Amino acid sequence: MKIQSDDLFLIIDVQNDFCPGGALAVADGDAVVPVVNRLASRFDHVVLTQDWHPAGHSSFATSHPGAAPFSSITMPYGPQTLWPDHCIQGTTGAGFHPELATDRAELVIRKGFRGAIDSYSAFFENDLITPTGLAGYLRERGLKRVVMAGLATDFCVQYSALDARRLGFETAVVLSGCRAIDLGGSLAAATAAMREAGVTLVEEIA
Repeated sequence: MKIQSDDLFLIIDVQNDFCPGGALAVADGDAVVPVVNRLASRFDHVVLTQDWHPAGHSSFATSHPGAAPFSSITMPYGPQTLWPDHCIQGTTGAGFHPELATDRAELVIRKGFRGAIDSYSAFFENDLITPTGLAGYLRERGLKRVVMAGLATDFCVQYSALDARRLGFETAVVLSGCRAIDLGGSLAAATAAMREAGVTLVEEIA
């Protein structure tokens, strides 16, 4: 795979709460930082996403008395995994990993700020209808392919990749720059779903 001038490098949720010691830590999550930094330096266009929840968000287990983290409930938009409180607006946990190189980012997409609906994808809330505006930004900028990495492979990366394909963008995921939560086989399922949707999965970009 060769990097093109009209590619976008999309860095998904490399935030403190998703790294070791965070409220919703992904195992080895901080290992993506040097990979992502190295890749970002090679692209002309870089965008970051940032989980940005209000306190008491509906996707938090603490918002549902008696519910355990990582259990599932049905919301008006479909099944919803309940998470530990994480990435609350303005907290250290919501901040980007301190070693993440953010200076070259042309845009930061904040998601999950609507209290009644969760948001994994960089493109849509979890109702698959409410847009973040990223697709319009890419089209207006003339960017043709989305190359992504970040956290976590089986949730926000997968949802972003599937939506990018659904919107008609060429899409690639750099697996060495991702780590997974892997709830009940979710990593294998995500990998299969991305391949089936036509997402290019690469271990590294030479």
